[in-house]
Amino acid sequence: MFVPNFKRSRSLAIIDLELHLEKTETEILELAANNVNLQTSYLELSEMIQVLERTDQFFSDQESHNFDLNKMGTHRDPEKSNGHLGFVAGVISREREYAFERMLWRISRGNVFVRRCDVDVALTDPKTGNVLHKSVFVVFFQGDQLQARIRKVCTGFHAHMYPCPSSHSERQEMVKNVKTRLEDLQVIINQTSDHRTCVLQAALKQLPTWSAMVKKMKGIYHTLNLFNVDLGSKCLIGEGWVPKRELELVEIALAAGSASVGSTVPSFINVLDTKKEPPTHFRTNKFTRGFQNLIDAYGIAGYREVNPGLYTCITFPFLFAVMFGDMGHGTILFLLGLWMVIDEKRLSKKRGGEIWNIFFAGRYIIMLMGLFAMYTGFHYNDIFSKSINVFGTRWVNVYNRTTVLTNPTLQLNPSVATRGVYPMGIDPIWQSASNKIIFLNTYKMKLSIIFGVLHMVFGVCMSVENFVFFKKYAYIILQFVPQVLFLLLMFGYMCFMMFYKWVKYSPTTDVEADSPGCAPSVLIMFIDMVLFKSETALPGCEVNMFPIQKNLEMIFLVVALLCIPWILLGKPLYIKYQRRNRPAGPVVEVDEIVEKIEVTTGKEIIITEVAESHESGGHSEEDDEPMSEIWIHQAIHTIEYILSTISHTASYLRLWALSLAHAQLSEVLWTMVLAMGLQMNGYAGAIGLFFIFAVWEFFTIAIMVMMEGLSAFLHTLRLHWVEFMSKFYVGNGYPFTPFCFKDILIVVEDD
Repeated sequence: MFVPNFKRSRSLAIIDLELHLEKTETEILELAANNVNLQTSYLELSEMIQVLERTDQFFSDQESHNFDLNKMGTHRDPEKSNGHLGFVAGVISREREYAFERMLWRISRGNVFVRRCDVDVALTDPKTGNVLHKSVFVVFFQGDQLQARIRKVCTGFHAHMYPCPSSHSERQEMVKNVKTRLEDLQVIINQTSDHRTCVLQAALKQLPTWSAMVKKMKGIYHTLNLFNVDLGSKCLIGEGWVPKRELELVEIALAAGSASVGSTVPSFINVLDTKKEPPTHFRTNKFTRGFQNLIDAYGIAGYREVNPGLYTCITFPFLFAVMFGDMGHGTILFLLGLWMVIDEKRLSKKRGGEIWNIFFAGRYIIMLMGLFAMYTGFHYNDIFSKSINVFGTRWVNVYNRTTVLTNPTLQLNPSVATRGVYPMGIDPIWQSASNKIIFLNTYKMKLSIIFGVLHMVFGVCMSVENFVFFKKYAYIILQFVPQVLFLLLMFGYMCFMMFYKWVKYSPTTDVEADSPGCAPSVLIMFIDMVLFKSETALPGCEVNMFPIQKNLEMIFLVVALLCIPWILLGKPLYIKYQRRNRPAGPVVEVDEIVEKIEVTTGKEIIITEVAESHESGGHSEEDDEPMSEIWIHQAIHTIEYILSTISHTASYLRLWALSLAHAQLSEVLWTMVLAMGLQMNGYAGAIGLFFIFAVWEFFTIAIMVMMEGLSAFLHTLRLHWVEFMSKFYVGNGYPFTPFCFKDILIVVEDD
């Protein structure tokens, strides 16, 4: 919001612009008309030269002798031709010449002789600019009546007739004169074209300014059309939404506008109480705008509805990085985003199309995604499918030299071959292990489930903020509590068992039941919990991880099953109870706002606004729906939540799948491309390594960074829209769109 500077009335500027445009338009139209006339004259003179030059091959010395008595051909008086042989010369379109000859043959009964020749010079139509294909013709005849008929036929076929002397010397003299006229005419045409170019270039320089002025004035009048005129036609009354923080600036702007135009009635603003739903406006900067656009693409938040955009600034790049964990690829992505951030002033002026605008608008998202990918890649100890030994491996070789050299694979016992725990991330020794994929498969699968459950629990907890703000405190007990209980008692318990399994079972323990060989599968344990089954323990092992596990699982399962009717019945019964205790006749209130505006003449203008009617005691969507609809909607919501809790948890396994696929593709690209170049020897190998590295770099950027990055981005977007935001976000609002000249100009440019 800014205070405008009213140095000059915009209406006067538009009037001046209109006069200037009319003057420029008149001048351009006159120049265009003159150009057409000049081009027409130039075309006629060009055709005349063609006629004069081409007729030389039609006449012989004998014909010239016979035509001495009728030197000007058809342009003499027919009565004085004395029956001598005459001729008509001109130009006709090529597509009409055959029909033209047939018509001449019919009207003369074969008593004419026609000679024609194609015009090789390109001729242009002055009005349309199309290329004209014409032919020069000469018609020889005898008799005055036949001459008149031939003229009528030429006129009917739109043939242009030109005077052509029969004498060779006279034709040459005429050609010389016509060429002189053509040269003079060409000079005039060039001068006219230069003048027209200068006028158009001058208009072109001012065209952006004119377009901006017209667009601004159009936007102003469009907004003024939304105003209402009072009964006395004294002033305009408009209703709109203004952020509370900007009220003072709006008042200052109105006062400045009234003072600049010398209005007798000062402009002012009044705050009205209304039951209409306000628009949604989030203050964003260039960092948060990209993340907010991701949320708005799903749906605009309702007024004062909790906004997940703030939390998305962290959760979005993190979940992306879980699937894209590689320090090398993350560095490339980070440098790309960092370049767009550092050079954003210059790049913001670049017009690279819609795809470039999308990438540039998400430059901070790209930079954070690359930064988080470097972080997760450090935990995965993965850089272009290779590992780095930062802290030193915690595994030691317990075999002698002979055993190592004679066996292709050796198995290390963690109880005797380890010296503590690797401080952070994965030990680099796993890079050369034959069971690396099995280990990473289990590791990343458990991580994806843990992150998914945490993300969904956070989404369910976000719904409490909406219930508190909209004063639906009962829904905290009827909706939030059973939903979070069902999620935690089922899948939260499964995550707890994963951590407990990591802590309980150790290769260095002396208790056989706590050794890794006795560790049960958490997935099988969860399935047995739901199906009320029990597994048989191995000799020396125990079925349960702790003594009261079965009893605790039974309690958790029963409470989780009780949460289903709790979600299904709680909300409809509460609404039915509210309606039963409500007064029988709903009191309808009508908001009537009366304003009196006193002008300088002493008269008063009374403004009466009747707002939308609403029932006393508040208004909500449930008040408009019959109970049958509420029961149906709640049943659908219950089924959707219970089933989606299971399906959404499984959906987070995409974190594991894409992470594993990304690591394997990177390893294949290294093994099948770059490793071959590194194994080459000699000078040829050194030269070939440059080309092989270029191929590896191309595929790394094209496949691993761009294609895999886009795939991980889309999967992360789906996890936020479906799995996370569906727990609390409705997105049924509409955006706050203030009047802004900059937005108007940008929208028109994009269109």
